[in-house]
Amino acid sequence: MSPESKQPEGEAQQDGATPLEVGSEPVAPRPPRVRYARWAAVLVALAGIVLGVVFGSRFGIDPSLVKSPLLGKQAPAFDLPYLEKEGTLSLESLRGQIVVVNFWASWCVACRAEHDDLVRTALRYEDKGVRFVGIVFQDKPEEAIRFLDEMGRGYDSVTDEGSRVAIEYGVYGIPETFFIDSEGTVVAKIVGESNIGLLSSTLDTMLRGEVPESRKGGNLQAPPGS
Repeated sequence: MSPESKQPEGEAQQDGATPLEVGSEPVAPRPPRVRYARWAAVLVALAGIVLGVVFGSRFGIDPSLVKSPLLGKQAPAFDLPYLEKEGTLSLESLRGQIVVVNFWASWCVACRAEHDDLVRTALRYEDKGVRFVGIVFQDKPEEAIRFLDEMGRGYDSVTDEGSRVAIEYGVYGIPETFFIDSEGTVVAKIVGESNIGLLSSTLDTMLRGEVPESRKGGNLQAPPGS
């Protein structure tokens, strides 16, 4: 290299082309436009969330409320085999009672978290004409039984091979809990993890002959590999 072409020591290359040294490996700097675009996307998303909450509160729209095409309609009928005994359980056989249908699976973390509250609520309301039913969602029967052995039982569960009933109820993640009145109409649902307060307040409203509001609970969980 000629003396004229030698770059003075310590002089940076122009146009931002100087590599950044990390150990012995040169790392090119991230283009400013990419950084700005990412920050802009984050800010837009945050602004959308904030505006949703603000406008929801201002105009009386509760963002935790859940809408479902089943609400106010007859619950899809089912006649499913019991998980742990012979025979089947049909929704029609429960007509005249309030029915709480909970879709669950052993692999679902939120199902594990809510299970004790479901059992306690079922026991609390069993003398008030309320029947709880668990529908196992995309799970092996032996795994579901092992879950109940560990977590405890408070009501019957049935299996839904092929997820036919889950599809008819529009289940897209679990847990999901549906409230069906004594005439077979879906009046409310909880999307995600429920708790004893939310379950009890919904049932108390139904027992008073009023229509409860459907709400979001905790996180939903999709089946493994979906």
